[in-house]
Amino acid sequence: MPKDHGIGASNKRREDVRFLTGTGNYTDDINIRGQAYVHFLRSDLAHGRINSLDTAAAEAMPGVLKVFTGADFEGIGGLPCGWQVTDRHGEVMQEPAHPVLAQGKVRHVGDPIAAVVAETAAQARDAAEAIEFDIEELPAVIDMKAAVQPDAPKVHDDLTSNLCYDWGFVEENREAVDAAINSAAHVTTLELVNNRLIANPMEPRVAVGDFNRASGDSTLYTTSQNPHVIRLLMGAFVLGIPEHKLRVVAPDVGGGFGTKIFHYAEEAFCTFAAKALNRPVKWTSSRSEAFVSDAHGRDHVTKIELALDADNNFTALRTETYANMGAYLSTFAPSVPTWLHGTLMAGNYKTPLIYVNVKAVFTNTVPVDAYRGAGRPEATFQLERVIDKAARELGVDPIALRRQNFITEFPYATPVAVEYDTGNYVATMDKLEEIADLKGFAARRAESEAKGKLRGLGVNCYIEACGIAPSQLVGQLGARAGLYESATVRVNATGGLVVMTGSHSHGQGHETSFPQVIAEMIGIDESMVEIVHGDTANTPMGMGTYGSRSLAVGGSAMVRAAEKIINKTKKIAAHLMEASEGDIELKDGQFSVAGTDKSVAWGDVCLAAYVPHNYPLEDIEPGLEETAFYDPSNFTYPSGAYACEVEVDPETGKVTIERFAAADDFGNVVNPMIVDGQVHGGIAQGIGQALLEGAVYDENGQLLSASYMDYAMPRADDVPFYAVDHSCQTPCTHNPLGVKGCGEAGAIGSPPSVVNAVIDALQSGGKDVTHIDMPLSPGRVWAAMNG
Repeated sequence: MPKDHGIGASNKRREDVRFLTGTGNYTDDINIRGQAYVHFLRSDLAHGRINSLDTAAAEAMPGVLKVFTGADFEGIGGLPCGWQVTDRHGEVMQEPAHPVLAQGKVRHVGDPIAAVVAETAAQARDAAEAIEFDIEELPAVIDMKAAVQPDAPKVHDDLTSNLCYDWGFVEENREAVDAAINSAAHVTTLELVNNRLIANPMEPRVAVGDFNRASGDSTLYTTSQNPHVIRLLMGAFVLGIPEHKLRVVAPDVGGGFGTKIFHYAEEAFCTFAAKALNRPVKWTSSRSEAFVSDAHGRDHVTKIELALDADNNFTALRTETYANMGAYLSTFAPSVPTWLHGTLMAGNYKTPLIYVNVKAVFTNTVPVDAYRGAGRPEATFQLERVIDKAARELGVDPIALRRQNFITEFPYATPVAVEYDTGNYVATMDKLEEIADLKGFAARRAESEAKGKLRGLGVNCYIEACGIAPSQLVGQLGARAGLYESATVRVNATGGLVVMTGSHSHGQGHETSFPQVIAEMIGIDESMVEIVHGDTANTPMGMGTYGSRSLAVGGSAMVRAAEKIINKTKKIAAHLMEASEGDIELKDGQFSVAGTDKSVAWGDVCLAAYVPHNYPLEDIEPGLEETAFYDPSNFTYPSGAYACEVEVDPETGKVTIERFAAADDFGNVVNPMIVDGQVHGGIAQGIGQALLEGAVYDENGQLLSASYMDYAMPRADDVPFYAVDHSCQTPCTHNPLGVKGCGEAGAIGSPPSVVNAVIDALQSGGKDVTHIDMPLSPGRVWAAMNG
């Protein structure tokens, strides 16, 4: 019977009351008395040398307070990169400067050249159009493989080339992998593209800078997934503001999908300009601006080779990937194609030898960074597509081939330096076959064929790494920040709790699921627990929300802080009942003495802590407030198996998704309804990548898909109703909740499932098609079918 409260209950999201009634507090809802507005003049060239900028006419226009250019930021730090990668030769990556406003050159369409601050947004926009400038157009480099040729135009003149790094992992495996592939009974090779994506969250980015001249304090209101990280990066490395004089507030955030993790130029500019002008300064991105200023995702070109022995056991895997960094290094960009991608290339399979090579390349395009899944979708897509191709070449069932090579014993140390603590890939595949009704597929195919359509079935398995940690390890891998999480639990005198967390919600339902954890521990109603997040002034230093880390890391910090509270309240309860502390039990909000009928309520103990008339003052101080920082000892490893059925119209190439099933192992589940929603949303994004979405540049660096007229995202009629199950639970062994993370799974598992299904459909119709690059638009599918 479903639970109605605590861990495991499908509580409705309490935050939805304000979201659905229009009373949310988003960044664009924040307006400070006397605020001015900024408009950025952005480059319409992908690559050019700035010969002159004349702002006189703009500065003379009505309402203009000041026009800023790159010269105003000379001597001020550029935007920092948060992860340094060392390549396979032992050399650190090339790391170019990233100025707040362009200095000397523009390097992608959308690069900010100047910023106009005026009394109104319209005045700022009009004045920006009056800026006179001379930019000498330079040859742009867009194609990654062309960019690393010796004669390629350099994106950054002070670098030796456009190659950021040439990374190999695990380097000592390289010769053994080469030998295993050369001697294999069968080798399947596949070249593929992981298409560039634009995140397009519901709320565009906004930044509001404010400065208090009396106190010298700066405040930034911003759409961010990790306000503490923004405060650290911007304060310490860009503007030189001590952290105790800088507050960063991220209120309600309407979606992020990774694109709001990073520190952006607009945030630094608004904070800087507010102090320079002694006026609040606000910027709200237009949707067209977002296309050329928000970090993009994915954009890999890969060759993958899978070696098998005569019995179809996987023996070796080798990949070579070109990963686009864009024109600058975004905050965590270097880690995505390396440590978040290469370490997951084992997937769910016991492949003994793996070598991954990644060449990260600078091009004259918008910077690329983490997007939902970040590296793990790229790894899964490569692996699951090449396995499917191998099954077809060998003439074996693709599910049977996967089952044969599953890892079945845990813990399991992979050849790419991670250790899976728990999992049961056989169980998730069994569950998938059940909920997807794979036994009925042949009949459904026959029905489609009777209508003149081709029906295909695609399956996919995935494993993900979430809650990236521990800090000591990631520091050795190049991270320039810790990856712990924090929580402060404050208990009020009447027993209610306020939990201040370093995690931050941008749609995940923290205000609902976090109280379920605390309420379960104490035995009180969830309504007695309030969650505070998003403001560096009243939350402990934390790393924010991304990589499905909120519950596994942030929730674990809450548990540790709550355990400290419970231990203290047990001491107080023991004193009140004149009993030994070791005999005190807490259940259903009551402290009792084991083996007796003595008890005292949670609220009475809390009141005693704040009204200490009868209190063990010689042992403990009054009050109930505790803080904990939690640094995991390992990643968590969610996994699952997905199945997709499609119909393809052979006349037009149009693909329709008819059925989709997902069986996931997320460890323990706190709120099943929220987990269902996370999986549904992730699958929709994966379907969008597989069939519809793709950022396209021309040879001159112009973004051809720079609006919703040209960039297609999934709509309701593009996705089916899903069959979703997460009953195959193997709890994580190294966090107190046994949770693994669920937010990215759907986006990881769905693209290869869709592509595998389309290839299966075409081959069922006698078409000799082994691969089509995403997005599988009708035009691409039709062209593949017709040679």
